Amino acid sequence: MLKVKELAIKFYNQENKSWFEAVRNISFDLQKGKVLGIVGESGSGKSVTSFAIMRLHDPKNTAISGQIIFQENSILELAEKDLSMLRGNKMAMIFQEPMTSLNPVFTCGYQVQEAIMLHQKVDKKTAKAHTLALFEEVQLPRPEHIFSSYPHQISGGQKQRVMIAMALSCNPELLIADEPTTALDVTVQKNILALLLRLKKERNMGLIFISHDLGVISEIADDLLVMYKGEIVEQGTAKELFENPQHPYTKGLLACRPNPELNLKRLPIIADFLNNNEAVSLKKIVLANSYSSKEIENNRSKLYEQDPLLIVENLCTWYPVKKGFFSKTKNFIKAVDDVSFKVFPGETLGLVGESGCGKTTLGRTLLRLIAPNAGTIMFDGKNLTELNSTQLRKIRRDIQIIFQDPYSSLNPKITVGNAIMEPLQVHQVFNNDQERKTHVLELLAKVNLKPEHFDRFPHEFSGGQRQRVVIARALALKPKFIICDESVSALDVSVQAQVLNLLKDLQAEFGLTYIFISHDLAVVKHISDRMIVMNNGKIEEQGFPEVIYNHPKADYTKKLIAAIPGNSCLLYTSPSPRDRQKS
Repeated sequence: MLKVKELAIKFYNQENKSWFEAVRNISFDLQKGKVLGIVGESGSGKSVTSFAIMRLHDPKNTAISGQIIFQENSILELAEKDLSMLRGNKMAMIFQEPMTSLNPVFTCGYQVQEAIMLHQKVDKKTAKAHTLALFEEVQLPRPEHIFSSYPHQISGGQKQRVMIAMALSCNPELLIADEPTTALDVTVQKNILALLLRLKKERNMGLIFISHDLGVISEIADDLLVMYKGEIVEQGTAKELFENPQHPYTKGLLACRPNPELNLKRLPIIADFLNNNEAVSLKKIVLANSYSSKEIENNRSKLYEQDPLLIVENLCTWYPVKKGFFSKTKNFIKAVDDVSFKVFPGETLGLVGESGCGKTTLGRTLLRLIAPNAGTIMFDGKNLTELNSTQLRKIRRDIQIIFQDPYSSLNPKITVGNAIMEPLQVHQVFNNDQERKTHVLELLAKVNLKPEHFDRFPHEFSGGQRQRVVIARALALKPKFIICDESVSALDVSVQAQVLNLLKDLQAEFGLTYIFISHDLAVVKHISDRMIVMNNGKIEEQGFPEVIYNHPKADYTKKLIAAIPGNSCLLYTSPSPRDRQKS
């Protein structure tokens, strides 16, 4: 149904007055009823290719050559009027970020209804009935409620389902899904993948699924393209590529995602494969880089013979919800409900659970960014719940946080060097700005950034580089304790591996203590000394990562483990718990 032949895409750079080649002479086919996975890091050309299939690029600064044939239509030669009839009707796209794709000033139902009325020429009542039927088809709860809700009033997974409903509204024969599960909870991600596969089968659609994560792709794709720097470096059936990858880049992508079956000191990164002239054996890398049971035992005995750095007892953080506008009676959302735990110096305590389970509220309550309703927070011998704002300000030098979205936590109007220097000025560390700048340059080097990055603005960095900037800022005041709140959830798996390795290196060098918050149990298991599983504001279970992973007690934990994508596609794994039990 789709044939792409020798496609090349260039963009004109107004500043440099030159052309940038984003995609170079790629070719592939898609059969009806099949799923084609396109995988690669940010900047590999995945989304650029999908935009070209829909012809969404601005013709003023884009040059496209080659052929894109969709159902005998030459997409690159079609008039705009004919192309508009194909888009929405015959081909549709689910974009990466639903919050930016949905209009915040219109309800979700109105936006889907509008698309139906535009393409199918039906009245408002018919369009609404079709919209509600679509909301049921994509398994949205309470379709009438979602219809009248604005995008900010529903969860990320629900927004993604609204986007899928909109894309399906005119019964397309080709659906392009561009990173539709990035930064979603693993359980929501699993549901979205199952939904797309079901809809593809029922409607006999062709589906192009784009992702940076080979684990996710393994759950859905029949055939696979691996893209690197605008070129296809490997292609074939998904089974062939997962069982016998040939290109070093493919091997690197497979290797760098945390595998919960292993206990690695460091995650392999793509550079390990690309920079090595000889064939790299992942099995050798894993064997040389795994903790022995004796090492794990020694590390734990050192950690837990110390006095705790943080003691949390019976902590409660509740949000009041009024029943009516004039009513004084309130309900409460129990975001953190009677939570108790300890964190030891030099330890990484992992905090895992779905969105809404209370992880982030707990982290912010520990920093006293949110006031708790009850309980105690003892940090380094001081009860934080009893301190006033002046006393808290001094303590916050020792407790820092790395927020989920580095772009929104950096001021776009000041350079990253000044952003890192700002807490040093506030707390009057060092004698003058020259000494502070010297310290900032040292910090940039620690997180593998260059001195010239000091004078650049946040928009001039990639997502992984911005994450390194906020890590440097968290380190500026030499804290004892850092809360990492979903700090790698939206990164490419290759960049995620680099940041996780960096956090471990910094911990070893500076003796840092972490609480690492994530919805991804595989990531939390890799980096944590102990784990806490949270659900509905409460602790479901806590303990050592391998114990929770191999012998989960709570049904909720079992659900999180079952949702980890693509463990079966990894190049080398240790025996699974089931296999060990059999043997």
